[in-house]
Amino acid sequence: MSDGPVYGHQRPRLLTVPGRALTSAGQEAVDLAARAGLMLDPWQRFVLDEGMGEKADGNWSSPEVCVNVPRQCGKGGIIEARELWGLYVGGEQLILHSAHEFKTAKNAFKRIERLIRSTPDLHKRVKRYWQTVGEEGIELHTGQLLRFIARSGGSGRGFTADCIVLDEDMILGDDAMAALAPTLAAVDNPQTWYLGSAGIGHQSVQLGRLRRRALAALESGDPDPTLAYFEWSIDEHRDECGQGCTEHDDVAAPESVLKANPAVGYRLTLEKCANERLTLGDTLFARERLGVGVYPSDVADTWQVIGEDAWRALAAAESAPSDPLAFAIDMTPERSHSAIGVAGVSGVVTHVEVVDHQPGTGWVFERACELQERHNPRCWVVDEGGPAGSLIPELRKRGLNVISPKTRQIAQACGQFYDAVAEQSIVHIDNAPLAAALAGAQQRPLGDAWAWARRGVSVDISPLVAVTLAKWGLEAELDDEEPGDILNAVW
Repeated sequence: MSDGPVYGHQRPRLLTVPGRALTSAGQEAVDLAARAGLMLDPWQRFVLDEGMGEKADGNWSSPEVCVNVPRQCGKGGIIEARELWGLYVGGEQLILHSAHEFKTAKNAFKRIERLIRSTPDLHKRVKRYWQTVGEEGIELHTGQLLRFIARSGGSGRGFTADCIVLDEDMILGDDAMAALAPTLAAVDNPQTWYLGSAGIGHQSVQLGRLRRRALAALESGDPDPTLAYFEWSIDEHRDECGQGCTEHDDVAAPESVLKANPAVGYRLTLEKCANERLTLGDTLFARERLGVGVYPSDVADTWQVIGEDAWRALAAAESAPSDPLAFAIDMTPERSHSAIGVAGVSGVVTHVEVVDHQPGTGWVFERACELQERHNPRCWVVDEGGPAGSLIPELRKRGLNVISPKTRQIAQACGQFYDAVAEQSIVHIDNAPLAAALAGAQQRPLGDAWAWARRGVSVDISPLVAVTLAKWGLEAELDDEEPGDILNAVW
């Protein structure tokens, strides 16, 4: 790190916005906050500018805004600036501030009350500060009202709000959403703000949904039409990462703290964060300070193409392929992981297996040569138009018989794999990477047929693509057919 001031990243690792904004009310919110003595950091100003973008018709370009950032970074400042704007500039009749716990809602009320009371121009427009427990709020002479509620027992039902602020959104489930979401139905231009920190498992139902939408938008390149999503976090090392992996972030690295905490240099320091790691340990530190969350999956979002029960029923631990063999190679679009798959005959069915699945790409050549020498397969299948296509020249240079399916043949390969599962003419040994790939795979149109696609950037389907292409390679036409040696089943 340099000797000068050190600041956290002011732009999030994960960012998607609808991209239809012509103007933004964000600067108005920033200026009003400054009048009230609330000076915002660059990252806070960025979120407000993007999240409060307006379309040509004056409506919000992002009716939903989600800010996922570690604790103590200053999300409260964003909330206060947005609520002040809604009260004093935006003319929103009701702003509903909801938190999981009453004490959090109470603290939020006290914070914005202090800002308003300390600013004469704002304070003089207040008709009443509602102090009754459970009914805290700020009402202006012109009728606008900012209410603070805790999410319990259906709180929020019966209101009609222009804006809902859902604080502590990592604890936000279906019941609370069912109570709060309808409050916006009768409003012409509503907006919902979700703010919180990393997911904590089954309680983070709504945050998980929002995050999946954001990841899907990033994966497809098509912005979600209504959601602006900002996430400060690291991309933590996986269990399968080898030493020296540069694709993922180290929990102990100062750069990881900077990537996940935009408040470093403003209200956090690297030294304090390092001490926090000693206190919490790596697992809790990764969640609380580095934004590494656990997010529930909707059942409907997994195993979309081939059902889990149907796939598990085809597992046979004792199965092994015999000649002829076909191998295939695939990798993720980011080149973060590569997979080698094999297919061969096993009795009257086809055996498919993930032979190897590791981070990066550099290991593939030596491993492929090793497998070639040991098993002498009939072919190696690599999609020339996919990420692994760049490996083909070197693989051929090393003497491997590489074939590349055309677009229609890729669609045929996917269809044949699907049919084999349906007809129970395929067998596998229940490779974990292959099961994970199937759980996260979906279909993408390919001409009149389809091919495999990822459900999100966090899904690695390279093991699935590899075995699909390997199975296709068993019957693919070759220029020069030569019988392989008897298989040594140890990969």
